[in-house]
Amino acid sequence: MTKRYCTLIILSLFFVYPYLASASPAGESLGSCMVDSLTGKERKLLAQWVFFAMAAHPEIREYSKVTPASQKSTDENVGKLITRLLTVNCAEQAKAAAKEEDSAAIKGAFELVGKIAMQELMSNDNVTASISGYAKYLDNEKISAVLKDK
Repeated sequence: MTKRYCTLIILSLFFVYPYLASASPAGESLGSCMVDSLTGKERKLLAQWVFFAMAAHPEIREYSKVTPASQKSTDENVGKLITRLLTVNCAEQAKAAAKEEDSAAIKGAFELVGKIAMQELMSNDNVTASISGYAKYLDNEKISAVLKDK
């Protein structure tokens, strides 16, 4: 297995697991509708929103140049997007999810949308190269020894 392939598997499991753990039929239906209703531009908007949210962390903030105006604009656009998804594109699924399973289905649907936002970020070659940078410092012999010791 290549280092890049291992990195992508680990990252995929990290971002997919929370959704799989809370997935329900109504949540899956709502999540699928929301994802299917997104345009490419909206996926990029969600990726930007996730990045801005991460950049707000006090220990990371100094590395970002997110302006209050950019943050506000992105928040407004995501708010409008989510409103449209829940009230226009996926209103029936949202009603069913809320009726059948209370907030767990809605939460599961939004986790799927978050996963899509992360996939948008992670699918870029520059991001993949950056996130894989640590691999050149791995001690593969030690890792292999542990993984072979079942």
